[in-house]
Amino acid sequence: MSATAPQAPTKLQLLELLAAIGTAQWHDFATTAAHHGLTATQAKVLAQLDDPLPMRGLAAVLACDASNVTGIVDRLEARALVRRAADPADRRVKNVVATDAGREIIRRVREEMQETHGALDALSDVESTTLYALLDRLRPAAEST
Repeated sequence: MSATAPQAPTKLQLLELLAAIGTAQWHDFATTAAHHGLTATQAKVLAQLDDPLPMRGLAAVLACDASNVTGIVDRLEARALVRRAADPADRRVKNVVATDAGREIIRRVREEMQETHGALDALSDVESTTLYALLDRLRPAAEST
Protein backbone atom coordinates (compact mmCIF):
# COMPACT_ATOMS: atom_id res chain seq x y z
CA MET A 1 0.00 0.00 0.00
CA SER A 2 1.28 3.41 -0.81
CA ALA A 3 0.42 6.49 1.17
CA THR A 4 -1.06 9.26 -0.89
CA ALA A 5 0.57 12.65 -0.77
CA PRO A 6 -1.56 15.36 0.78
CA GLN A 7 -3.43 17.41 -1.78
CA ALA A 8 -2.13 20.96 -2.23
CA PRO A 9 -4.57 23.60 -0.97
CA THR A 10 -6.40 25.68 -3.54
CA LYS A 11 -5.66 29.38 -3.94
CA LEU A 12 -9.07 30.08 -2.38
CA GLN A 13 -8.19 27.99 0.67
CA LEU A 14 -4.87 29.81 1.01
CA LEU A 15 -6.56 33.20 0.64
CA GLU A 16 -9.18 32.32 3.25
CA LEU A 17 -6.49 31.20 5.68
CA LEU A 18 -4.41 34.35 5.09
CA ALA A 19 -7.53 36.47 5.60
CA ALA A 20 -8.41 34.71 8.85
CA ILE A 21 -4.88 35.14 10.20
CA GLY A 22 -4.78 38.77 9.04
CA THR A 23 -8.11 39.49 10.71
CA ALA A 24 -6.98 37.92 13.98
CA GLN A 25 -3.70 39.84 13.89
CA TRP A 26 -5.54 43.11 13.12
CA HIS A 27 -7.94 42.51 16.02
CA ASP A 28 -5.01 41.88 18.38
CA PHE A 29 -3.25 45.02 17.05
CA ALA A 30 -6.39 47.16 17.48
CA THR A 31 -7.11 45.83 20.98
CA THR A 32 -3.53 46.39 22.11
CA ALA A 33 -3.45 49.88 20.54
CA ALA A 34 -6.65 50.75 22.42
CA HIS A 35 -4.89 49.91 25.70
CA HIS A 36 -2.50 52.73 24.81
CA GLY A 37 -5.29 55.16 23.94
CA LEU A 38 -4.85 54.77 20.18
CA THR A 39 -7.35 53.87 17.52
CA ALA A 40 -6.32 51.09 15.17
CA THR A 41 -5.84 53.64 12.40
CA GLN A 42 -3.66 55.88 14.57
CA ALA A 43 -1.51 52.87 15.45
CA LYS A 44 -1.33 51.88 11.79
CA VAL A 45 -0.04 55.37 10.95
CA LEU A 46 2.66 55.07 13.63
CA ALA A 47 3.59 51.63 12.33
CA GLN A 48 4.22 53.11 8.85
CA LEU A 49 6.58 55.83 10.03
CA ASP A 50 9.94 54.09 10.02
CA ASP A 51 10.87 56.96 7.71
CA PRO A 52 9.07 60.29 7.19
CA LEU A 53 6.06 59.97 4.89
CA PRO A 54 4.15 62.69 3.08
CA MET A 55 0.51 63.11 4.02
CA ARG A 56 -0.53 61.80 0.57
CA GLY A 57 1.67 58.75 1.11
CA LEU A 58 -0.14 58.02 4.35
CA ALA A 59 -3.47 58.41 2.58
CA ALA A 60 -2.36 55.80 0.04
CA VAL A 61 -1.24 53.40 2.79
CA LEU A 62 -4.54 53.85 4.62
CA ALA A 63 -6.55 53.71 1.37
CA CYS A 64 -8.41 56.88 2.27
CA ASP A 65 -8.73 60.48 1.17
CA ALA A 66 -5.87 62.81 2.13
CA SER A 67 -8.34 65.00 4.04
CA ASN A 68 -8.99 62.11 6.45
CA VAL A 69 -5.29 61.85 7.22
CA THR A 70 -5.21 65.44 8.45
CA GLY A 71 -7.48 64.66 11.40
CA ILE A 72 -5.61 61.49 12.29
CA VAL A 73 -2.27 63.29 12.21
CA ASP A 74 -3.72 66.22 14.18
CA ARG A 75 -4.72 63.86 17.01
CA LEU A 76 -1.34 62.09 16.99
CA GLU A 77 0.44 65.45 16.95
CA ALA A 78 -1.63 66.65 19.92
CA ARG A 79 -0.21 63.69 21.88
CA ALA A 80 3.33 64.49 20.65
CA LEU A 81 3.54 61.12 18.88
CA VAL A 82 4.23 62.66 15.45
CA ARG A 83 5.26 65.98 14.02
CA ARG A 84 4.91 67.58 10.63
CA ALA A 85 8.09 68.62 8.82
CA ALA A 86 8.67 70.25 5.47
CA ASP A 87 10.11 67.86 2.89
CA PRO A 88 13.70 68.93 2.18
CA ALA A 89 13.22 68.29 -1.57
CA ASP A 90 9.93 70.22 -1.81
CA ARG A 91 9.02 72.54 1.06
CA ARG A 92 5.38 72.57 -0.10
CA VAL A 93 5.10 68.91 0.92
CA LYS A 94 4.55 68.11 4.58
CA ASN A 95 6.04 64.88 5.87
CA VAL A 96 4.77 63.12 8.96
CA VAL A 97 7.60 62.07 11.26
CA ALA A 98 7.28 59.82 14.31
CA THR A 99 8.67 61.31 17.50
CA ASP A 100 10.62 59.23 20.01
CA ALA A 101 7.39 58.87 22.01
CA GLY A 102 5.55 57.71 18.88
CA ARG A 103 8.22 55.11 18.08
CA GLU A 104 8.15 53.90 21.67
CA ILE A 105 4.38 53.50 21.84
CA ILE A 106 4.19 51.51 18.57
CA ARG A 107 7.10 49.34 19.76
CA ARG A 108 5.14 48.59 22.93
CA VAL A 109 1.95 47.84 20.98
CA ARG A 110 3.78 45.33 18.80
CA GLU A 111 5.53 43.79 21.82
CA GLU A 112 2.28 43.41 23.78
CA MET A 113 0.22 41.68 21.06
CA GLN A 114 -0.25 38.55 23.17
CA GLU A 115 -2.62 36.61 20.88
CA THR A 116 -0.31 37.03 17.90
CA HIS A 117 2.81 36.23 19.92
CA GLY A 118 1.08 33.16 21.36
CA ALA A 119 0.13 31.91 17.91
CA LEU A 120 3.69 32.36 16.65
CA ASP A 121 5.07 30.57 19.72
CA ALA A 122 3.40 27.40 18.39
CA LEU A 123 5.98 27.29 15.57
CA SER A 124 9.40 25.71 15.84
CA ASP A 125 12.47 27.71 14.79
CA VAL A 126 12.55 25.83 11.46
CA GLU A 127 8.83 26.48 10.87
CA SER A 128 9.26 30.19 11.74
CA THR A 129 12.17 30.46 9.31
CA THR A 130 10.17 28.73 6.56
CA LEU A 131 7.09 30.86 7.17
CA TYR A 132 9.17 34.03 7.13
CA ALA A 133 10.82 33.06 3.85
CA LEU A 134 7.47 32.27 2.23
CA LEU A 135 5.79 35.46 3.41
CA ASP A 136 8.82 37.52 2.40
CA ARG A 137 8.56 35.99 -1.08
CA LEU A 138 4.86 36.86 -1.33
CA ARG A 139 5.20 40.40 0.06
CA PRO A 140 6.45 42.26 -3.06
CA ALA A 141 3.61 40.95 -5.23
CA ALA A 142 1.03 41.58 -2.50
CA GLU A 143 2.21 45.14 -1.91
CA SER A 144 2.38 46.06 -5.60
CA THR A 145 -1.42 46.16 -5.89
